[in-house]
Amino acid sequence: MSSHAQVEVLLVEDSPRDAEMTMRTLRRRNLANNIVHVKDGQEALDWLFGEGAYAGRDTAHPPKIVLLDLKLPKVDGLEVLRAIRADERTRLLAVTVLTSSAEERDVI
Repeated sequence: MSSHAQVEVLLVEDSPRDAEMTMRTLRRRNLANNIVHVKDGQEALDWLFGEGAYAGRDTAHPPKIVLLDLKLPKVDGLEVLRAIRADERTRLLAVTVLTSSAEERDVI
């Protein structure tokens, strides 16, 4: 990857504390130049597919990676992942699912 290549991360995280910590770490390590933070699963889907509040967004430029919290309000992380994989435009998008849950079911 070129050092001049812009890394765009879509961070889907409802916890302000966890979001700030993630964004600070990515920037400190020079891993992301442009981070978009959304707070729930529906907002993530709207951003990815250019709907709702993001209706004017150019969806031809998806993020390089989605950092996706598992437990989200409105639409949970697994449903967001299913929608990403079900759509031809986003099915190959890199997604990392994150959780701070200690529940074994969530970790698995």
